[in-house]
Amino acid sequence: MTAISIPTPRTRSRPKRRPAKAASARPGDPVFYRGDDYQINESIGYLLRQLRNAIDRAIDGEMTGLALTGVQWGPLMILYCGMGETAAELARIGDVDTGAMTRMLDRLELKGLVRRSPCPNDRRVMKLELTPEGRQLCREIPFGLSRVLNAFLHGFTEAELETFKALTRRMLANAHRE
Repeated sequence: MTAISIPTPRTRSRPKRRPAKAASARPGDPVFYRGDDYQINESIGYLLRQLRNAIDRAIDGEMTGLALTGVQWGPLMILYCGMGETAAELARIGDVDTGAMTRMLDRLELKGLVRRSPCPNDRRVMKLELTPEGRQLCREIPFGLSRVLNAFLHGFTEAELETFKALTRRMLANAHRE
């Protein structure tokens, strides 16, 4: 009987760990994350995205009772709060392209919630306004939003909520620093 030689798999040597490089956009900033030890499930970006997706799904559920999709309530509330009055302004605030916002406004206009009228100063621009039905609906939207956010904040103290908002605002300020 002859012995059969079974080749053994080559062991791949692990690449040597390089010294951590400062992974900061600005010199002097703290290094909380490193490329040589990055764990996506510990990334604040990943966690915030997961939280945002979960909140969006819950809001979608709330808005079905008002015959709105999850993305339709945003432009309505921007108009209601006086934060914008043109498709371009709503698109900028909502962080969507103008074409997508225009299509959304077409649907809201068909539902009788929004009305367009030419801008008196610039006929190329259409001003947006809520119809009486749109204003009534906007008075109801905050109740659904409040239910969702209160559910996500279950077990938080008021101080924790204020800290969370302050930290989030600091991160947003960092995003706008140059």
